[in-house]
Amino acid sequence: MSLNTSDLQSFADAWNRHDIEGIMRMMTHDCVFEASAGPDVCGTRYVGPEAVRAGFMGAWKNLPDAQWRTPVHFVSGDRGVSEWTFTGTNADGTRVEVNGCDVFTFRDGKIAIKNSYRKNRPLLPAA
Repeated sequence: MSLNTSDLQSFADAWNRHDIEGIMRMMTHDCVFEASAGPDVCGTRYVGPEAVRAGFMGAWKNLPDAQWRTPVHFVSGDRGVSEWTFTGTNADGTRVEVNGCDVFTFRDGKIAIKNSYRKNRPLLPAA
């Protein structure tokens, strides 16, 4: 069973609410998150629900006002894509505003893999 664009919108809405429980309910028991940055070719790879949860929550810790704006979703079989503009403010007031996307692999009506990509843009000055 595959997900659809409405499911991906629900996932995006949970991210913007910073609702970790809602997000994790949509992930498989053996989920994987490949972050957009990190030391490996895939970024930082988090495997399993506890590691994935910690990786997801790191976004809100570093950028407490993080938002994924104007999402657009595509689904084809057991794969999906969400495009968005990520915004957030660091503790020093510098801001992030970049386009990016998530590439998903679905299994059994849930997200098995969330692979994130985003543009590499310099930080914006504090407002």
